[in-house]
Amino acid sequence: MSDARKGPDGALRCPWALSTEDYVAYHDQEWGRPVHGDDALYERLCLEAFQSGLSWLTILRRREGFRAAFAGFAITEVAAFTEADKERLLADAGIIRNRAKIEATVANARVLADWSPGDLDTLIWSYAPDAASRPAPKALADVPAVTDESTALSKALKKRGIRFVGPTTAYALMQACGLVDDHLADCVARGR
Repeated sequence: MSDARKGPDGALRCPWALSTEDYVAYHDQEWGRPVHGDDALYERLCLEAFQSGLSWLTILRRREGFRAAFAGFAITEVAAFTEADKERLLADAGIIRNRAKIEATVANARVLADWSPGDLDTLIWSYAPDAASRPAPKALADVPAVTDESTALSKALKKRGIRFVGPTTAYALMQACGLVDDHLADCVARGR
């Protein structure tokens, strides 16, 4: 039996997407769609790290604040942030003011600034599982929180100096960036 539920337009969707208009838009237009580019993937990696322990809705509603605070998540710009910038971020009510997560965001940019263009994209996408090996989930219980691929991706990123990216965060990144399609089988957004 499917867990998909009718949305305001009558189309079936993943039930988590129906609690707010923000979620419906994110679910329909972004979640599970392929994301490429080092800066774009760095942004998603950072936002998933900030989400750790919080609701994704909290992050989603502050995303523009995060973008403004972190120079649009341009890796080279964030890598140049100073201690004064970190203090500015700790006072910015438009983001989550968690010192460890802010420090990790800047430290990760510094690591990534030394990589060749395209390396982050190539690394992350190299862990995308074969879509044919993954049946479409019918129920939320069919959607894992961690997979062998997300564990391996987490280890690969950590080995290269990236912080705040455990296997669960890595899997959330994989879902958000389209490495896996965890829209339910009956969901209107499946396979988009």
